[in-house]
Amino acid sequence: MHTVHSAMHIIQPTTSTHATSEKDRLIGKPRFHFEPREVMQLLRTRIIGQDTALTEIEKMLHVVKADFSSPERPLSVTLMLGPTGVGKTETVRLISEAIYGRPDAFCRIDMNTLAQEHYAAALTGAPPGYVGSKEGHSLFDETAIAGSHTRPGIVLFDELEKASTEVLRGLMNVLDTGKLTLTSGTKTIDFRNCMIFMTSNVGAQAAQQYLDKLNLLPKKMQDLCLKRLAARQIIEKVMQRRFDPEFLNRIDRTLHYAPVQENALPQLVEIELEKLNKRLQHQKRQVQLTGAAKAYFYQGHDIRYGARHLGRRMRTELEPILALYFLSHPEQLSLCLDCQDQQLLIQPDPATSTESGR
Repeated sequence: MHTVHSAMHIIQPTTSTHATSEKDRLIGKPRFHFEPREVMQLLRTRIIGQDTALTEIEKMLHVVKADFSSPERPLSVTLMLGPTGVGKTETVRLISEAIYGRPDAFCRIDMNTLAQEHYAAALTGAPPGYVGSKEGHSLFDETAIAGSHTRPGIVLFDELEKASTEVLRGLMNVLDTGKLTLTSGTKTIDFRNCMIFMTSNVGAQAAQQYLDKLNLLPKKMQDLCLKRLAARQIIEKVMQRRFDPEFLNRIDRTLHYAPVQENALPQLVEIELEKLNKRLQHQKRQVQLTGAAKAYFYQGHDIRYGARHLGRRMRTELEPILALYFLSHPEQLSLCLDCQDQQLLIQPDPATSTESGR
């Protein structure tokens, strides 16, 4: 009996080594080092009025971070729908900035350049016999797509509706298998460690025309019509006419970005001003706008053109004034702009010039 007990004692000693304890320590630890909370913090300060879409982005980032996606597909496939200038492409730039520290650390494919079928070679590389076929060049930035063990790759297919059927077929293969073999057959690009984003304003024009017609009706009638047929449903109908069900079935999430609303415009002016001041930082300069100067940019702004148009207006009207003044007064570090009679006026702040205190 005594021997049995000692035998049992021998069977049970710990067999864990340093290697296995290290392995156990890493079990359950996500390999991706980005924090979805920090990404969303940046997105929510810069993408205004798109709470529904951003909630879906947050869900997607948590799934990617948890890292149990299918090993035979991209990490995620997200289609972003909505009119121009509402923040679709900007969302991808900000995700790139939050994960990589650079807003351009992703591969962007402008599908507009692939509108003609004979440009399909630009997507998949030149076919055998064509110039460049041996090099296997394509539009893809493979480093940005591959990412790394600790950070996912990011690719954006912009203006999806402009792509030819042939190009969409090639893209469908990427969504299906996570791989793209170039036509030359010499190289395969791997998308399996990559978040794929696609943007399209398909149906946005039809939806806007519908909303414009509703605006002619009394408010109660508008609400009734929108309850029966929401603008989102119009977009979905146009989308289903444009893209095959086989293609749409391979998309994980379809996000609807709403048109820019009037009440978002003051915040958008603040965001553009913040971006400008960030660019002026290396010159130790700063620009402020009075309430009247801010209102000059957002009052009368046509919301159909979205935030991008507002940013462009600030660049074309505000930046030349600043450039001329700073070139003429290199000692001046701080400026305040006011607006009177629809004219922007400079009010220099003498306290912050390089000559102050002399």
